[in-house]
Formats: sequence, structure tokens, C-alpha cells
Amino acid sequence: MGNVHVLDHPLIQHKLTYIRDKNTGTKEFRELVDEVAMLMAFEITRNLPLREEKIETPVMEMNAKVLAGKKIGLIPILRAGLGMVDGMLKLIPAARVGHVGLYRDPETLEPVEYYIKLPSDISERELIVIDPMLATGGSANDAIHSLKKRGAKHIRLMCLIGAPEGVERIREAHPDVDIYLAALDEKLDEKAYIIPGLGDAGDRLYGTR
Repeated sequence: MGNVHVLDHPLIQHKLTYIRDKNTGTKEFRELVDEVAMLMAFEITRNLPLREEKIETPVMEMNAKVLAGKKIGLIPILRAGLGMVDGMLKLIPAARVGHVGLYRDPETLEPVEYYIKLPSDISERELIVIDPMLATGGSANDAIHSLKKRGAKHIRLMCLIGAPEGVERIREAHPDVDIYLAALDEKLDEKAYIIPGLGDAGDRLYGTR
């Protein structure tokens, strides 16, 4: 099964507290999400492979470490996932960014892609699917299926907050996908909101209701 990683770095946990606080306004909320995404990117890339490359410093020639292997692709799920992309790009500026927009048909309950634009070489990239909230897991599950049917082989899922129900759904449907969270919360309520959660991430990012 895919591993679940709760990133308990003190700076992540400190900033997440203010993200949760209902009194945090849109501007500050957006800035905090940006900062936490950058800190999470630092943790999620911890095990990327390195290789040695010969360089010259001003003093001498040496073998120095550079990233090896697969390049990174960031795949935010529209719309709330967009709020975490810039923070990650500050740390991984060479990453390519794709976008996945999905909704569920109210009659068939099947996922419908209303927008999808991906790097042409997704099969060769280490993809990080981004969505602030992992509630029921429906959106993330659909997005991962969309990527896999287009040839993606290496996928990680990154969310600010997850509920046990969403985590289990992804682990069952995609045992090859590791999940990275800033917090694993208690449960979902009857409206499928994460408890204690932070409310609707998209609304709080963009000042909508």
C-alpha cells in the first residue's frame, strides 16, 4: 500500500494553525498556503536521487551532486490546488505544471474532465498531484486515474489536510501512490467537510462563498 507521510516539521505545523483559524483573512491565508506548500515541497523531495557531476569552483575541480533521474511535474486539481503551486515552484523552478479540472455528473455520478492539460512527457516525470483537502478522496482518485490512463507511472499526492476516509480510498484505489499531508484530521462530517479542517480551501484562497 502507498505510504502516508504526515509532515510534522514545526514551521509547517505553526503556519497550519493560522491557516485553520477562521479569523485569518484571504490575503494572509493565501500567503500562508504558499509558504506551507514550499515547506512541504522541501520534505516531499527529500528522497530524490542524486548523481555526481564534475564542476570547477573558483579554487579547484570537484565532483558535486545534482538531481538525477526523473524530472518533476506538478499537477494541481482545479481550482484550490492552484493555491499551492507557486510555493512549490519557488523551490523547484524547473518543474513542469499540468492542470486537471473535474466534476462529477449529478446523474451518472461519473467523473467528467472539463479541463486537462499536461506536460507531453508525463510518463517520464515524477508527478505530484496537489489539492489542499483530501476529504472523501473522490477528486484525487479521479485525477490520479486520469493521469494513469495517459501513461503516468510515478505519482505522489500532496494535500494540506486529509481525513481518514479519503486516505483509505486513495490507498485502496492506488496502492502505488504515496500521500503527503501536513495533518491527518479526525473525520468527515455529514456534509463531507473535514473535521476540524479549515473550511472550504478554494473559497478562502479566492475570497468567494
